[in-house]
Amino acid sequence: MRTDPRTVPAPDNPGPDNPVLNNPVLNNTVLNNTVLDNPVLASLRGAHAHLAEVNGRAARYLADVSPFAALDRTALDATSPDGGIDPRAWDDLAALVGPATTVLLAGDDPAPPEGWEVTIRFPGVQLTGEAVTGEAAVIASGPDAGVASDQDRTAGPRLVMLDTADVPEMLELVSRTQPGPFLPRTIEAGTYLGLRDNGALVAMAGERMRPPGWTEISAVCTDPAYRGQGLASRLIRVLTAGIRARGETPFLHTGASNTGAIRVYEALGFTHRRTVTFAQVRTPGR
Repeated sequence: MRTDPRTVPAPDNPGPDNPVLNNPVLNNTVLNNTVLDNPVLASLRGAHAHLAEVNGRAARYLADVSPFAALDRTALDATSPDGGIDPRAWDDLAALVGPATTVLLAGDDPAPPEGWEVTIRFPGVQLTGEAVTGEAAVIASGPDAGVASDQDRTAGPRLVMLDTADVPEMLELVSRTQPGPFLPRTIEAGTYLGLRDNGALVAMAGERMRPPGWTEISAVCTDPAYRGQGLASRLIRVLTAGIRARGETPFLHTGASNTGAIRVYEALGFTHRRTVTFAQVRTPGR
């Protein structure tokens, strides 16, 4: 029987002779979910390398794709003030983005070196979706995809594939609902789905970070007039079906205070993995 690495428990024996840890397939997929401790870096060094700018121990998304950046946390230095990150990683990030520039970090609460400034800091949670059930669906595409006929107008908003032509409407919906960062080229990170009511985009969700074995579901938002109809849940289930078809597992982030959304995610089967800190930091200089 083939073992599914997404469901293998952590081994009791962490030693070098453990057959699970020494299996390159199991050890480098969902079993080794430490990639979720630094998902931005894992994405930028993997599936999103084409959307990355990298300098030594630091990496960032292209500025019009996402504000997220990351530091390599494996280059440890016991004297580092933030608990182990090699201070040179901060230097690499500063050189990468330039002086007096802000980027967004996600993970452990950062303690940057002197000269840096933390301009925004707020707590968040990371949830994983091993138990989330996907939903197969017919997804419409094309310029008239969201316009319902008289026959199906009563069926509710239509599920559509979003593309670059939809970005202005997506940005407008994001501006009204504030689900988190979404920029003009964020759509290039993965699949984005929407729900249209007689042509108007009323809900959307899509894929953002792609660490090995995982896909983050992000930009989940619904027009206030359409909330309470389960639209966001439907989008998440359909996205999950596509993620699982690639042999990956969904995960997501949200603000720790976003209790309403967390309840929805937990009802879908997401479980709490860890708390995170979202921190906007400004590089030294003027």
